[in-house]
Amino acid sequence: MPSPEARQSHIKPLGARLMLKLAVRCLVAAIVLTAVLGFAYPGAITGIAQLAFPNGADGSVIEADGRPVGSRLAAQAFDRPEYFHPRPSATGYDAAGTSFANLGPTSAELAARVAERASAILALEAPYNPGLAIGDIPVDAVTTSGSGIDPHISPAYADLQAPRVAAVRGISEERVRHLVEDATDGRSLGFFGEPGVNVLELNLALDRETA
Repeated sequence: MPSPEARQSHIKPLGARLMLKLAVRCLVAAIVLTAVLGFAYPGAITGIAQLAFPNGADGSVIEADGRPVGSRLAAQAFDRPEYFHPRPSATGYDAAGTSFANLGPTSAELAARVAERASAILALEAPYNPGLAIGDIPVDAVTTSGSGIDPHISPAYADLQAPRVAAVRGISEERVRHLVEDATDGRSLGFFGEPGVNVLELNLALDRETA
């Protein structure tokens, strides 16, 4: 019968070989998973997206006069009176750093910001909308979106701005509302979300209309 010392000397080589075997297996698994999940899968998904949705896969870029002017997925700052204005942004419309205000409904700071924005909208829109009251202002006109770069405004906010844009541009309000309708995206799959007016597409259409 082998002595305890002999048995221990036999176990040590077995343990070392087992640890080496496990280490090799872990290394192989890491290499395979990195190749599959880090390169093959993203490459396949990118290729499928480029074939099925080439414009969306490239960022849904919008061009005007042959040059890119933005993306239909990201809002831009429009503050001149002849343009429709997007909803407020917590990031300054910076698509590289999307964020939100993170202020709850009981926040005094949020209430102050909403009141300030509502007052500015009343000053801007009331001359073109007689009898406009603070209760007539849509909520998306005074609150930021979750991303800070929501490209859409509600049809109600577009409806509020239409008289101003028509008057400043010297075109009929009916024509402006027709362009609003053309720039309105419906619910996803017919029932997800709410209709929204893409501000960038609408303002580019207005520029083409009055060029």
